Amino acid sequence: MQALYVYVIVGAVLAGFVQGLSGFAFGMVAMSVWAWTLEPQLAAVLALFGALTGQVIAALTVRRSFDKRILWPFVLGGLVGVPFGVWLLPHLDIVLFKVCLGTLLVMWCPAMLMSQHLPKITFGGRAADGVAGAIGGVMAGIGGFSGVVPTLWCTLRGFQRDTQRAVIQNFNLSMLAVAFAVHVASGSIGRSVLPLLVLVAAAVAVPVLLGARLYIGISEAAFRKIVLSLLTLSGIAMLASALPALLAR
Repeated sequence: MQALYVYVIVGAVLAGFVQGLSGFAFGMVAMSVWAWTLEPQLAAVLALFGALTGQVIAALTVRRSFDKRILWPFVLGGLVGVPFGVWLLPHLDIVLFKVCLGTLLVMWCPAMLMSQHLPKITFGGRAADGVAGAIGGVMAGIGGFSGVVPTLWCTLRGFQRDTQRAVIQNFNLSMLAVAFAVHVASGSIGRSVLPLLVLVAAAVAVPVLLGARLYIGISEAAFRKIVLSLLTLSGIAMLASALPALLAR
């Protein structure tokens, strides 16, 4: 049991710092640690709650004005996706899901990182933003991964640093709150999980603040590199934890 607490704390601390810095990726980082020891369902709930806690803290410390016209398609799409993600979680092959998502991140993000002049995606308009939000909503319900696809999409859209941060921060906060509320209402979070939720909340607080403070001082180019590098590393971590299990079948 003590080893379990150590793994939970380490995962929450690392993920909290990354979330405070980038505005997303709590679930990705935490799951890369927790996937080795925690049951998938438990890890998903803890990742969701930790990501929500981190977003609340970050929202209070790194406030950014946002354009509602940009944000609402993401949120509307996400609200459609969240219930489906919560329903899908008990039926999902977590190993296969992590392999597919990890492969996508490992292939796509380094290509974006190495390209200095990416063409901006302008087609699709708000409908395409809504689709990205819906995918983020599904992934929020699965395990708090709400920011991965919308962040990648905002990068492809060529959003400036503060615009992207504002969109992802507010989108994640909305989706994670809804997803956690749906999990609570569905009865999937039992009393036995409560001590671990308290532990995650306590472990997240300071690292999120440190990451948020570091974010304020970084440049536009540095922020883009950090985001894409984190997405790449998250993909590698997912593949590292999932491929052995898949090959052992």
